[in-house]
Amino acid sequence: MRCYRTGGADESSVVSSMLWVRNLRRYIRSDVDLESEAMLELQTRKILLNIFKEKQRKSAKAGIIPCFYKRKPEDGSISHTVQRLAKYRFLKKQSDILLNSDDLDAMWLILRENCVIDEATGSEKVNYEDFCQIASLCTEQIGSKCYRFFSPSNFMKFGKDESGRIPILPFYLYIMRTVSLTQARIDMSELDEDSDGFLQPYEMEAYIRGLIPNLAQLCDMPTEFVQMYCHIAAHKFFFFCDPSRRGKACIKKILLSNCLQELMELHQESEEGDVENTENWFSLASAQRICDAFLDLDKDGNSTLSKEELQGYADGTLTDIFIERAFDEHVHHGKTVIGNPWEMDFESFLDFVLALDNKDTPEGLTYLFKCLDLHGRGFLTAADIHILFRDVREKWIQVGNYELCTEDIRDEIWDMVKPVDPLRITLSDLIACKQGGSIASMLIDVRGFWAHDNRENLLQEDLEPYEPDAAGRT
Repeated sequence: MRCYRTGGADESSVVSSMLWVRNLRRYIRSDVDLESEAMLELQTRKILLNIFKEKQRKSAKAGIIPCFYKRKPEDGSISHTVQRLAKYRFLKKQSDILLNSDDLDAMWLILRENCVIDEATGSEKVNYEDFCQIASLCTEQIGSKCYRFFSPSNFMKFGKDESGRIPILPFYLYIMRTVSLTQARIDMSELDEDSDGFLQPYEMEAYIRGLIPNLAQLCDMPTEFVQMYCHIAAHKFFFFCDPSRRGKACIKKILLSNCLQELMELHQESEEGDVENTENWFSLASAQRICDAFLDLDKDGNSTLSKEELQGYADGTLTDIFIERAFDEHVHHGKTVIGNPWEMDFESFLDFVLALDNKDTPEGLTYLFKCLDLHGRGFLTAADIHILFRDVREKWIQVGNYELCTEDIRDEIWDMVKPVDPLRITLSDLIACKQGGSIASMLIDVRGFWAHDNRENLLQEDLEPYEPDAAGRT
């Protein structure tokens, strides 16, 4: 009897609680006496639900193909303003957590104070326990923004000795390069006006212009030459990072390219007496050399080059058929006079020079292969090799060299390439054989063929040490 009464009490309490829940739900569903904030949330929910249902209805009506194009917000619109503000705040946040030069100096000092010297090699190293201790010290003295570099995965990226220690110098250089690339990405993203992850030529030139005061080898550049320098420097980025010639280069591809690394080499002070550093495309001497070469070739002073004027490039060692093919394939925007053929402008001349200076790269070979592919078929045949080498052979004989057998040269090229199809050489074959640059030089430049013909002697000269004779003569 007592148990029965207990059960009845429990049931009545459950019923009472259920009534309370039911009344609360009924009260929430009603719009009476709701606070303004709750009313606003309820109205917002209804509006968003209606928008969602409308989009579902349109999607069902349109079919299963999703929207693949979204129009960019117009300048001055609310969407455009919000986008720019969000981008600014994000980039500022990324910049705030970046290590500055003082932080890097302090980190290097902590690394050196807490490392051990390897007696065998003399290099400074740390084990994982020291690595964790250094992480704590850097966090205390510099801040939490340096802690992400001291993760276990970063420690495992570096080669360890038998005691499980890593050298501190490669680790520190890794941090510096990461910081440098991150800063470069932030700077480029700020210049990316439409925020699509690509830079247009004028945006890339603006980035380079901002770097000039911080580059030791460029800070003394004449003011009147800055605009031309930025144009020449930016052109190399687009030659390698915009192979489809769309007029914009991906920021990620720029950051990973060798071009940016080559540009950053100008941070280092030039060695004493090294005033003519023309090997680096981004050096001041290289830019001036290119401008002088163009002006020297432009005999009529019309700011473009004719085929006859371009034949004087590289001391006239390039073949006539190559010059002809370069105009056919790569000169589309030069100036012309009624009745006269197209002429090469400075833009096309920069591509021409870059291709010849970088024959061993896929981009340079792609440019040259279009010139070698006489019929535009995407491959070279034995007949093409005969036609291309004919001009090289003539120039070779004219300067008093021995007679050449074109069939032997053709067979040698085939042996060097080893094409997939034994009757055709494709661009992929030239890139895969790792000798495409040498082969292209043999077919377009008599000096390039001479270098190939004397490669063993040239290699021997490079390997031989400097040994004066008894009289002190070399």
